[in-house]
Amino acid sequence: MTKYIDFFKRAFSGEEVDYTKITIRSAVLLLAIPMMLEMAMESVFALVDLYFVGHLKESGYAIQSVGLTESVLSVMYSIAVGMSMAATALVARRIGEKNPEQASRSAAQVLLVSIAITFILSLFGAIYAEEILILMGSKPEAAAYGKDFTRIMMGSSVIIMLLFLINGIFRGAGNAAIAMKSLWIANIANIILCPILIRGLGPIPAMGLTGAALATTIGRSIGVMYQLYHLLVADTQIRIKLNYFKPDFGLIRSVVKIATPGIFQFVIASCSWIFLAQLVATSGGEDASAGYQTALRLMMFFMLPAWGLSNAASTLVGQNMGANEMLRAEQSVMKTVKYNVIFMLIVSLIFFILGDVLVGFFTQENEIKSFAKNALHIMSVGFIFYGIGMVMINAFNGAGDTWTPTWVNFFGFWMFQIPLAYFLSKHLGMGPKGVFISIPAAETLITIVAFILFKKGKWKTIKV
Repeated sequence: MTKYIDFFKRAFSGEEVDYTKITIRSAVLLLAIPMMLEMAMESVFALVDLYFVGHLKESGYAIQSVGLTESVLSVMYSIAVGMSMAATALVARRIGEKNPEQASRSAAQVLLVSIAITFILSLFGAIYAEEILILMGSKPEAAAYGKDFTRIMMGSSVIIMLLFLINGIFRGAGNAAIAMKSLWIANIANIILCPILIRGLGPIPAMGLTGAALATTIGRSIGVMYQLYHLLVADTQIRIKLNYFKPDFGLIRSVVKIATPGIFQFVIASCSWIFLAQLVATSGGEDASAGYQTALRLMMFFMLPAWGLSNAASTLVGQNMGANEMLRAEQSVMKTVKYNVIFMLIVSLIFFILGDVLVGFFTQENEIKSFAKNALHIMSVGFIFYGIGMVMINAFNGAGDTWTPTWVNFFGFWMFQIPLAYFLSKHLGMGPKGVFISIPAAETLITIVAFILFKKGKWKTIKV
């Protein structure tokens, strides 16, 4: 028992480790433990908001507003993940080459490009918040109710970007503990502030749904401040100096080369989710939409830790390729697959056995609960495939081969999932259930294709 406790302490300590030298099992677990907890904390943001707004008087409007806003923000998350992917690949490769100064310069250039892009999108989202909700299928009265929530969440996209991106930098360097701690800090702040700002306390007025957005934004901002301290001030392997922010167009081209398909990769997936959310809302009404959004938040609570575990593959592939250890890179991926399959199998069982209890924690509306439970049971059928697919995608991305998973996502989501969802929902009259079925079907296809392409090994030839 002492051995395991010491191992967990080591994973949480943030000590610098040469992941190209220690055993593959230790390397995967030392990275995966804090990465899983980091991603679990990211999912807690949405669940905390959903719990408190689900108990507001206009809970149907509130849940729908939170869910639709998160669906739109998924485009922003896609850009953030795409940029963080570039940061992880570049930083991991340079760390594997034992060149921390160049890793720090690469990190600074990614930050420079990302902030410029996100500022424009934040402005657009803040101005057209109500119109965005209506476009997503919300009724005018529901959009009017939720517009301030959407305006604050969209307007704070720069904070979301920085939170994702800086964590990607630390993950690439192998310091997953700092990434984890930043989200713990952000979530503790959000959990404390959410009930205070939503319900009011003393001189602080009750702000309802708007309070949820403010609590989340303030919490994330505190997390970013913690990250910036470790990036700019603390004595860590990645230490950015102000002069590193001077535009280096050679590095910027490398960032754009990796990040552009990476952004497309996740925008493709996000736009598919947005289409599905809109299809559920129009074919099943507000109760179906709220149920689907509840199921998605629950699913993401468990899926994000699995994504965190699969992020270990990204770091290990990048660092081992930098050290010219190609066989070790591939073995690291397969070890990560094994652990993720075990985790997702457990999650599947939890959803089948406790789906009703989990849904009931967030809403007492019988119609919403019915749709949510149905969605959970159907989507969880493909969880094991999700787990394998995540690792494959992250392995490609860690190698800097962001085009392969982009094309896989394009065909899997846009050429298969969307047409299938529309056909089942509209032409066969299955409504929301048809949408739910299309999700595990598409994820299974994507996983099979990605695994075949990974074994072919083209990713081993990528230079970054």
